[in-house]
Order: sequence, then C-alpha cells, then structure tokens
Amino acid sequence: MYPTVQFIHSYWAYLVLIVLFVASINAIIGYASNKEYGATNFRIALFTLITSHIQLLIGIVLYFVSPYFSVLLEEGMGTVMPDPTLRLYILEHPLMMIIAVTLITIGYSKHKSKLTSKPKFKILAIFYTLGLLIMLSRIPWNAWF
Repeated sequence: MYPTVQFIHSYWAYLVLIVLFVASINAIIGYASNKEYGATNFRIALFTLITSHIQLLIGIVLYFVSPYFSVLLEEGMGTVMPDPTLRLYILEHPLMMIIAVTLITIGYSKHKSKLTSKPKFKILAIFYTLGLLIMLSRIPWNAWF
C-alpha cells in the first residue's frame, strides 16, 4: 500500500503546486491591477483549496503507512530528531504542510467575507503565497527527482 500512496502523493503534489502558483499569481495580478473579482477567480481559489485538502488527506494516509512512522513508534523521538532525513519526513514536512494548508484555508475563508474585489485579491494573495512559500520550503526535493 505504501508505494501506491507515495506515488499518488508525489504526483498530486505537482498539481497542487501548479494550481497554488497560478492562484497566487492570479491574486497578485488582480490586486495590483485593480481587476474585478469574478467567477473565474472564485473557481481558481476554490480549486486550489480543494486540491490542497486532497493532498493533505493523501499525506495523512501516507504518514501512517510509511516505514518512517514505524521507526518513530519503535525508536522514539530520541532517534528521529538527530537524523535530518527522519526529522524531515516525520516532523518538519508534515507539520509545515499542515500549516500551509491551514493558511490556504484561512485565506479562502477570509476572502469570502470581503465585499469588494481589491480586499478579496489581497487576502488571497497574502495567504496563498505564504502557503506556497511554506510548501516549497519543506518539500523533500532530493526524493522528488
């Protein structure tokens, strides 16, 4: 089961990053150029939210079926923390991805309460871009390529 879930998680991540990048750029351009917030902008923001939540769910499943989790259970945190690879996969990556998806969710929720276009784009630009930067900072790049 682990290889299948890992495969799905790895390739769904490309979609999440592309969509999140597009949503962030769309929000920044919309804010900077005083565009009107429309249905397409709403769909981009919503699709970004959905794809990131699906990725989080796949990641949670992967976390509990991975061999790294069994190392955590058998050896404890004393073994995990000194090892950079174990620390990345058991602590840093999952925690930062949860924070990134939380920021995306907060941004999406807050933007809905704004009544005009500029504040909508501003909220999305801030939260989605922060989420993107956090995701990019904790991706295990050496295992991805």
